[in-house]
Amino acid sequence: MARSNYVFTSESVSEGHPDKVCDRISDAVLDALLAEEPEARVACETFATTDRVVIGGEVGLSDQAKLQEYMQNVDGIVRACIKDIGYEQDKFHHETVEITNLLHAQSAHIAQGVDATADKEEGAGDQGIMFGHATRETPDLMPAPIQYAHAILRRLAEVRKSGEQTVLGPDAKTQLSVRYENGKPVGVSSLVLSTQHLDESLTSQDIRGIVAPYITEVLPEGWLTAETEWHVNPTGKFVIGGPDGDAGLTGRKIIVDTYGGAAPHGGGAFSGKDPTKVDRSAAYAARYLAKNVVAAGMADKCTIQLSYAIGVSRPLSIYADTYGTGQVDDAAIEAAVGQIMDLTPRGIREHLQLNKPIYQRTAAYGHFGRTPDADGGFSWEQTDLVEALKAAV
Repeated sequence: MARSNYVFTSESVSEGHPDKVCDRISDAVLDALLAEEPEARVACETFATTDRVVIGGEVGLSDQAKLQEYMQNVDGIVRACIKDIGYEQDKFHHETVEITNLLHAQSAHIAQGVDATADKEEGAGDQGIMFGHATRETPDLMPAPIQYAHAILRRLAEVRKSGEQTVLGPDAKTQLSVRYENGKPVGVSSLVLSTQHLDESLTSQDIRGIVAPYITEVLPEGWLTAETEWHVNPTGKFVIGGPDGDAGLTGRKIIVDTYGGAAPHGGGAFSGKDPTKVDRSAAYAARYLAKNVVAAGMADKCTIQLSYAIGVSRPLSIYADTYGTGQVDDAAIEAAVGQIMDLTPRGIREHLQLNKPIYQRTAAYGHFGRTPDADGGFSWEQTDLVEALKAAV
């Protein structure tokens, strides 16, 4: 029997965290190529450290002349990302950082397994397993600890960028321990926040005084009590941040990107990958399906797993788990989701309209639990399959 009273913890990191800087750059490279050609192929990795950004991986456009022209613009893309995040430190500044571009054309051997031909459907870009999850814990049908950890950092970024709090720096991370009673989140037992600050004279207590009103603002009323433990900048000063303080890599924050550990993860990172890579697109599809299952009232909690093989178009398996909360049998949900949505790589891309430059915005504060945008961003957060699901079961 599942426990009903417990404490669960999730963490989030800000857009200025070194790994998130790299995710942002990789997704900006992707967006620029998709803006040039919706069927562009991209697998871009970024490494950042003191005064240095290195980009590598595979890219492909049908027009090789345009690809070479694009390669000349990569420096500008990197600098624009760093500037927007807010880095103007002596040893990590958007104007002076050294950039090494090692991007190259996509392997023909990978392309031959993925590309559609006259006698073969487009195949998955790699093997792998992908998970999607949804729960009634929050209005966005996300686990509460990760959703509110994101909300805290997003709010601090807003006031930093607006000029309301100029003392805050771009690099930050937070961790929420949420108390559950009868299986529902009811409060925060402890909160950890480490945020970069630009005034060396400020103490941890000073920083708490600055950030506490914003944290209180985004958390549900009553979740912070006299018993809540606060740990704000627990090591003291945090002035040197970002890639100058610690190296960053694309794809190192996959649990932050998804469900904060409250649901399984297949292991594949998202950022820097075009949507033929199912470790990105199928994870979005799995979230989309799980969210619609919960929105349809079929369960209070649902995880969907999909699996693929490189070069093979159809998923090898579909698995659903409603954790004993289902109003219909899990096997019926498995059959229904495969019936109402084409889960081939091309089917997912077309259904969710993923061949658009919509990925930079996903690079921080989670890929899930976001509001769908008018231009197609976060399309996997829609709940437009509810009626089709009900009809299929």
